[in-house]
Amino acid sequence: MGTAGCADGPVQSDGQPGGGLRAGNAGPVAAGPTGVVAAADRARAPRLEGELLDGGRFDPESVAGMAVVVNFWASWCAPCRAEAEELNATAEATRELGARFVGVNVRDGRDQARAFVEGRELYPSLFDPPGRIALAFTDVPPNTIPATVIIDRRGRVAVVLRKAVTQRELEPLVRQVAEEPAAGG
Repeated sequence: MGTAGCADGPVQSDGQPGGGLRAGNAGPVAAGPTGVVAAADRARAPRLEGELLDGGRFDPESVAGMAVVVNFWASWCAPCRAEAEELNATAEATRELGARFVGVNVRDGRDQARAFVEGRELYPSLFDPPGRIALAFTDVPPNTIPATVIIDRRGRVAVVLRKAVTQRELEPLVRQVAEEPAAGG
C-alpha cells in the first residue's frame, strides 16, 4: 500500500515506514500513514508557538482547550495543494464543535508560502522552514509532508495522518476528538 507524500519519514528495519506511534496495546503503528491513539496512550503535544506567515506571532492560548488540527505543508508539495480545499471544508464543518486548524509551513520560502495561502487558507499558518515544530512531536512524529495531527482538548496527540487527507476521512476523526470531554479519560 503506497501513500502520496512529498517527504518520507523513517523506515523501520523491516522496510516499512514507521515512527513510535502507539495505539492502545497494539504496539507501534508501522504499516500505514494513519494512527489513531487510544486516549490512555496519548502523549502530550508540544506547545504550538512561533511566527506566522504574515510576520505576527501565533498565540497558543487562542486554541487552548480546543481540539486542534495541525497540518504540515509546503508550497512545492503537490499533495499539499490537492488537500488544501479538503482541509478548509473540514475546518468550516467542525468549527462549531470547537475545533481549530493551524497550518505549519516547512522547508519553504516565505514568499512562496504566502503565495500558496493567499485567498486559499481559512486558518493561520506558522512559518517553520527548519521543521522545529514537527521535530517537537517526538513521541508521534508527523514525519512526512503533508501530515496532519489532531490534538485533543487536553493537549494530547490523538491522531496522526502521514498523507494527504480528504474531508471524508478527516472530518469524522476531527468530530470524534472534538466531542471528547476536555477533562478525564
